[in-house]
Amino acid sequence: MKTVVIKLSGSLFSFDKDYSQVKKITKTLDEISRNGYKVVAVAGGGKTARNMQNAARNFHADEAFLDQLGIDVSRIHAKILTTCTTNSCQDIPKTLDEVVRCLSSSKIVFTGGLSPGQSTNATAALIAERTKAKLFVNATDVDGVFTSDPRKNKNAKLIKSITTKNLLSKVIDDKMSAGTYDLMDLLSLKIIERSKIPTIVIKCDSGRIKSAISGRSKGTKITS
Repeated sequence: MKTVVIKLSGSLFSFDKDYSQVKKITKTLDEISRNGYKVVAVAGGGKTARNMQNAARNFHADEAFLDQLGIDVSRIHAKILTTCTTNSCQDIPKTLDEVVRCLSSSKIVFTGGLSPGQSTNATAALIAERTKAKLFVNATDVDGVFTSDPRKNKNAKLIKSITTKNLLSKVIDDKMSAGTYDLMDLLSLKIIERSKIPTIVIKCDSGRIKSAISGRSKGTKITS
């Protein structure tokens, strides 16, 4: 069976008394898994992770500790996702090998971060590389890659296709401190580039995820 890897934006896990989006997305993942695919979904840490990291940073925690804190939160988010479907592995993998083992016996695997120093974007890219995924979908809190931050500039334009080289030039100055990773960080792009992983950046929405898998996405395609 073909494998697709989907990074789920941490913004999905605000859990502000509205769980409908989580339910819709897990339902979509169920549908995808019944249509000839195996799915690995990587949960982001989101606002909860950043709040905890900021608190720990004020107590002088080092960056490695803060990274581990973010990983712990993302794994909790992944564990919550397992309650939304009976079609997934109930264990949360902590290594690439564990992801592969879970995928051998389950159609859906939920996981969070794996290693300090890696964003969940990079984790998802590594999983896509290891599983020889047909597609890596980065489902974010914006519609794709823009000419500038669309949350700050209303005139920002969506880029329909961009090479890893050109996108690398946009993120090369990122600080890479815990909790600050954006759409794609340096490591995730390097992994995509070296293994030529088909990648698309879209809004974290059930309908758009389904469209991306079927090749009809309106997000940004990252090419090698």
